[in-house]
Amino acid sequence: MNVRTLRIGLRRGWTEHTHLVKDRRELITTLVGTVWVFAMLTMWIGDQKVTGTDVSSGTYMTVGFLAFTVFSNGLMTLPIAIATDREDGTLLRLRSTPGGVPAYLAGRVVTVLCQIVVQGALILATGGALGNVAMPRDWVTLAWVTLLGTLAVVPLGAALGCLLPGPKAGAGILALPMMILMVTSGVMLPITFMPEAVQWVSQAFPLYWQGLGLRAAFLPDTMLAAEIGGDWRLPWAGAALTAWTVAGMLLAPWLIHRVTRRESGSRLAGRRPAAQGI
Repeated sequence: MNVRTLRIGLRRGWTEHTHLVKDRRELITTLVGTVWVFAMLTMWIGDQKVTGTDVSSGTYMTVGFLAFTVFSNGLMTLPIAIATDREDGTLLRLRSTPGGVPAYLAGRVVTVLCQIVVQGALILATGGALGNVAMPRDWVTLAWVTLLGTLAVVPLGAALGCLLPGPKAGAGILALPMMILMVTSGVMLPITFMPEAVQWVSQAFPLYWQGLGLRAAFLPDTMLAAEIGGDWRLPWAGAALTAWTVAGMLLAPWLIHRVTRRESGSRLAGRRPAAQGI
């Protein structure tokens, strides 16, 4: 990817984000919806402490919601958006655009990262205002884990978007695997509560490492008793997220090129009646 392509992608991503913010319906469903659920849960939980620690349940839940924000934007919202772009002909038009696929992917990364930053900031502000949630003790770790976690899931989400049969079916296909990973990856419950086999499987996915890095940024070392090996393992988290980023960056452009090569005007026209329920 050259500088010009990257610049086009950055401009495209920022433009998409500003359109999202200006669309009231999209703003409520995409940005505010998750924060509203978080606010309700924060008020319900109050200042309860995690058993045997001085860490509030609200703080632990905040970390979980931040991880969920990155994960859901990259592996739910993005794949459905790409499946929609395939149906409306956006991916088909990339064939005739120089540097189209790299610029498209760069734009999607920027859009998703902007959504994550806005949602994350709203979650932190809401948690501090309603639940006395502690702010991160390590802002540097929070920044690099969020950025690397986003880069790890966005290409993977792009690849999934190419494989989905369509945007309507996509939500149903992705929802169950996402919920299973949320439960088993230590995001909402300590992973050491899970059977050892589940712990090993969960460590193969980026959500576990992203959640681990966010917990390291927020939680005191007294919470290490609930972590595998009793350590935050930040170098391992960085290596795992980097590996997923590289794998996704290699796979996603190839899949999008493959999809765009197979697309044609007749294929697009044939899908439209089904997409419109005709």
